[in-house]
Amino acid sequence: MSKEISVHKQYLLTKADFARLADVPPEVEWFANLKNKNTRDAYKRDIKNFMKFTGVQTPEEFRVISRAHVIAWRDSFEGMSPATVRRKLSALSSLFDYLCDRNAVSHNPVDGVKRPPSNNNEGKTPAISNAQAKQLLEAPPSDTLKGIRDKAIISTLLYHGLRRGELCSLRVKDFSAREGVMHFCVRGKGGKTRFIPVAPATQSAIKLYLDEAGHAHDYDEALFRPVINNTTGILNKPLHPASVYKSIVMKYAKEVGITLDSRGFCVHSLRATSATTALENGADLAQTQKWLGHSNISTTRLYDKRGQKVEESPSFKVRY
Repeated sequence: MSKEISVHKQYLLTKADFARLADVPPEVEWFANLKNKNTRDAYKRDIKNFMKFTGVQTPEEFRVISRAHVIAWRDSFEGMSPATVRRKLSALSSLFDYLCDRNAVSHNPVDGVKRPPSNNNEGKTPAISNAQAKQLLEAPPSDTLKGIRDKAIISTLLYHGLRRGELCSLRVKDFSAREGVMHFCVRGKGGKTRFIPVAPATQSAIKLYLDEAGHAHDYDEALFRPVINNTTGILNKPLHPASVYKSIVMKYAKEVGITLDSRGFCVHSLRATSATTALENGADLAQTQKWLGHSNISTTRLYDKRGQKVEESPSFKVRY
């Protein structure tokens, strides 16, 4: 018992530690709580830009910021895209929401500041047709480990709408059964976890890949791995997102001619394709939002093309 008590005491805060943590400004806590690296880097740049513009030098000075400061900052964004302006204002609003929750400020000065409208009701990333999706799925060779792996990866992206970072972070144990149905355990933006049922075609592709690669029982290790590493020779590591883009998705897209027809095609196009196809085939919008891991349903609506059927365009009604 005495040993257990002595071990436990090692984890107790000293008075000095307690005082130090109590003095951490909420502004610093907010930044530390941003788990996604890309979001953290972008928001860090935005907040630094705001501090430079307003002359704020310490976190505590955020408490005297008014709406007039925010509007002046917004009006200085000459030449920036509407999406960039919205992101900058979102970063600042997120900070002040946190300060309000911690009673560090009385209100959010970004509230009520007009933001530029969205581009339109449609996302910029092009989706591909069902025929092109089938071509992409069939492009990897079936007689090499790389081809078998690549087919499993493309199937995972096309059938489940994962971001490439989410795909690369999957571990073997994240492909497992829940209530008798195979699921992906996906760690998304903001540290949020969602469970996605795995389509039968993808199940077969992944099981074949695991059998061929031989790491089906390495439960805590990466699901999708390199098949060759000319630099270090280490294969027991997650596949890099850049490899998914260059050596898999874009490689086969070029082979089957997708990049010639679909300008702006990228890995995210497979996410757009899966979302658009799911909605066209009757998927519920709110369920699709959860499936994609969107925090706001307005983002999911960008993929909803059900009222924009190409065959109903007036272009095809003109007769001469």
